[in-house]
Amino acid sequence: MDHQRWMSHAVALAHRSPRSATAFAVGAVLVDERGTEISAGWSRDIDPLVHAEESALLKAAGDPRLATATLYSTLEPCSKRAHRPDATCAALILAARIPRVVIAWREPDVFVTCEGVALLIAGGVEILEVPEFAAAARAVNAHLPGV
Repeated sequence: MDHQRWMSHAVALAHRSPRSATAFAVGAVLVDERGTEISAGWSRDIDPLVHAEESALLKAAGDPRLATATLYSTLEPCSKRAHRPDATCAALILAARIPRVVIAWREPDVFVTCEGVALLIAGGVEILEVPEFAAAARAVNAHLPGV
């Protein structure tokens, strides 16, 4: 899998996110095992509260390729959220049975303490961090205090 290509795409998607003082700007891409994009999303792309991973998963709902897909996200998938508390990104990824998640950056304690990576690992999801993209993922969120 071409992690550089797909994470670069996720970072570009994060730039499309409308800025918010109360939420991160994130990009996410679902890729099948052959390296073909299944779907993509970014924060607040289909509604004002949607998260990037949530958007990508909604757009791919029912796709049989999800069972072998990789999800690329510029930020650690959330484990807590104020709106839709039963639909955290970590829970949605586990429910969709996505086997691999690649992230650029672990969520800092700006709004909540995130345990997304720990929850995904406990659920059997393979996690890969590509820290060479962390600065680019942070830069999209420079408008937030503490980033």
